[in-house]
Amino acid sequence: MNLIPEIDLKNNEKIPQLGLGTWGLKNSQCEETVEKALEIGYTHIDTAESYGNEDRIGDIVSRRDRSNLFITSKVWPCNLHYEDVLNSCKSSLEKLNTGYLDLYLIHWPNEAVSIRETLHAMKRLHDKGLVKSIGVSNFGVNQLKIAVEVSELPICVNQVEFHPWLYRKNLLNFCEENDIVITASAPLARTKVLHDETIKELAEKYQKTPAQIVLKWEIEKGVVTIPKTRSEKHLRENFHLFDWDIKPNDVEKIDEIPKMEKCYEHNFDASWIHGYS
Repeated sequence: MNLIPEIDLKNNEKIPQLGLGTWGLKNSQCEETVEKALEIGYTHIDTAESYGNEDRIGDIVSRRDRSNLFITSKVWPCNLHYEDVLNSCKSSLEKLNTGYLDLYLIHWPNEAVSIRETLHAMKRLHDKGLVKSIGVSNFGVNQLKIAVEVSELPICVNQVEFHPWLYRKNLLNFCEENDIVITASAPLARTKVLHDETIKELAEKYQKTPAQIVLKWEIEKGVVTIPKTRSEKHLRENFHLFDWDIKPNDVEKIDEIPKMEKCYEHNFDASWIHGYS
């Protein structure tokens, strides 16, 4: 039985609301984690060309029914010119052992490259059947407005840091108004938020782990969440988010946590345009 609901995207595709984030997973550890997640029942795998693990994920994908999987990858900001986007996607597809991506994202904005040019390349990939849906990552409201205005395809997803210590309400409202789904990267704030007193109190109240409380809050916000863990125990705990409820007043308690703290930054320098730094 699949416990993971799907969210409708604005192009009539669907995205599983829970996925496995793979940032930081390398080599055999990546393969073992992805394999175990799929055995448990995960179907949504999130990666990126910059993660350096697409080939390891591809080894697992090649042994699975591709039609049952949802795979997201991302193009790095130094590869946002038209031909570079096409080449990056081709490379990702080859490494992932798949003929298409369910979702392809611009990993970070790059002001040195026209967003129109990048999105035109994304449309080319879509028209060739290589990408089902497109989106962006780490875009604020103003950057999203421009992308939505110039894109020939619907911008379906914005993947951003989102957790109780970074409740981006204005961005969430904008995305809801424009039928854009938010995917929460670093959904546990790299575990920092698990030590929050409100989260710990609610974990005790519901007899759940702090991680389950945080992820459940994100689910209640209509956000897709992609926690990363190497632990089979945590994989199983995170998988069971949809067979229990949290009361609306407890959701509001989490909303009201006053802390606003990012757990990662990315100071992109346009000089990187010719390669990774």
